[in-house]
Amino acid sequence: MKPQKSLWLHPAAKPLLFALCLLPLVLLVWAAAHDQLGANPAEALIRRLGDWTLRGLCLTLAITPLRVLAGQPTLLRFRRMLGVFTFAYGCLHLLAYAWLDMGLEPADIAHDIAKRPFILMGFAAWALMLPLAVTSFNKAIRYLGGKRWQALHKAVYVVAVIGMLHFIWMRAGKHNFTEPAIYGALLALLLGWRVRKFWREQRHRLAIRAPRVVL
Repeated sequence: MKPQKSLWLHPAAKPLLFALCLLPLVLLVWAAAHDQLGANPAEALIRRLGDWTLRGLCLTLAITPLRVLAGQPTLLRFRRMLGVFTFAYGCLHLLAYAWLDMGLEPADIAHDIAKRPFILMGFAAWALMLPLAVTSFNKAIRYLGGKRWQALHKAVYVVAVIGMLHFIWMRAGKHNFTEPAIYGALLALLLGWRVRKFWREQRHRLAIRAPRVVL
């Protein structure tokens, strides 16, 4: 019998994921065009784009644990697309804020970033995502070398923490703590899994290097 081919290697898998990642933006554009964003459409658009940025970040971070726990190494082929879409939604979130809230006035934007810490956190998260997006392609990996590329892309963990702080700080101003608690627990689980995996690997390396005592 021929070995069963993984579902994740199906030719339609990546196009389907692309369509699913694009769907929230299509729905947001449709809602905006049909005046379905509520009493404050600008705020709704900014927040929903931010929500999808955070969701994309969580999905990107979930790929490695799912790959290991489910024994599905082919899941790794979707991580790049999820990461790029996360950055794209982050860019749209920033653009919507700069345009709809600040009127694309650089001085006003700079003043607002300096004045409001949660805006500063969001901008810092976007700035850290920028080099990750720019170096997400094969040529960048070859240019930087595998080890340097991996070291650079570990910044995604910092992005996740700062992005979560931005989200919590923003929602706390509206006395909304339910969503931050849910996302915070999910992020803690994803990062906690990595910390546990790292320490287990370190202990394994130390055990291998430790000299054996012969009695």
